[in-house]
Amino acid sequence: MLKLENVHKAFGGVIAVDHVTLDFAPGSLSAIIGPNGAGKTTLFNLISGRIKPDGGRVVLDGEDIAGVHATEIVRRGIGRAFQVASIFPTLTVSEALTGAVLSHRRRTLTLAGRFHRSGLDERVSEIMTLTGLEAQADTLSANLSHGDQKLLDIALAIALEPKLLLLDEPTAGMGPDERWLMIERVQALWRTGGMTLIFIEHDMDIVFKIAQTIRVLKYGAVLAEGPPAAIRENPEVIEAYLGAPAEETAS
Repeated sequence: MLKLENVHKAFGGVIAVDHVTLDFAPGSLSAIIGPNGAGKTTLFNLISGRIKPDGGRVVLDGEDIAGVHATEIVRRGIGRAFQVASIFPTLTVSEALTGAVLSHRRRTLTLAGRFHRSGLDERVSEIMTLTGLEAQADTLSANLSHGDQKLLDIALAIALEPKLLLLDEPTAGMGPDERWLMIERVQALWRTGGMTLIFIEHDMDIVFKIAQTIRVLKYGAVLAEGPPAAIRENPEVIEAYLGAPAEETAS
């Protein structure tokens, strides 16, 4: 579904993404991990059109989207939630999602006045139920807890009906219980939505529990990729990122 072919990006003399080639199968759930500065978020920025690659191809369903404007990339089916939640703080949850659904349906001009709500309330309610936000429908986004703001960010991406969803550290800043609740929501969205999902995460317990495939970046290049069991035992990954197992450290 998504292929990165020799994708390269540098900022001045710093190589952020170093000729990366990756292939993501339709309907897959995969993680991208690596040390800080490994190029993970830059890779997401290249896929979602926030920045243009210096070279290489980003192929979605057989079509090169490298350099295509971010708005058009969203229209073609890529949604994204950010490490720092990007929400509408002065709107309630239901108002924010209503705006997102109307935008996806190319009906934003109706936000300036009265508009026909046929099917709209049902869609907004469905998204809130999927993300567990139904009880917060009338809460101002700015007043949501940190975890619910992250859920709203994901909900806004879901409103755009993506076939590929990018989640940049969905559990960042959360306590242990809140992290696992978030991951349960993410898994449920993936199972019911029929989408391809790629997430960046630093919590290795989460990564090894839910990812089908893990890609490891180091200095912008692909260090390793494979199923969790293979990545956990990969000596290069252990040295560069995971560290020695506890029993080895203690000996």
